[in-house]
Amino acid sequence: MHYVYMLQNLADKDDYYLGCTSDLKKRFASHNQGKNNATKNKQWRIVYYEAYLTLSAARNREYHLKQDGRAKRFLLQRIKESAE
Repeated sequence: MHYVYMLQNLADKDDYYLGCTSDLKKRFASHNQGKNNATKNKQWRIVYYEAYLTLSAARNREYHLKQDGRAKRFLLQRIKESAE
């Protein structure tokens, strides 16, 4: 299984990170342990993830979310609504 996930910075609620992995638990732990340059020195929480059968499908979805501003804004809006 492969995952597209979104993290939210615990200190700055408007700071998000979008990524792709085949081991969500291990990848999440590496973000919070400072092993990734893009998320170093920050604490994160998983606010959203999607599961895919193939790596190519997960990477395509990650690419689409990063490139399409409307798709990312829609996803962020749904996350914020579910948190309320």
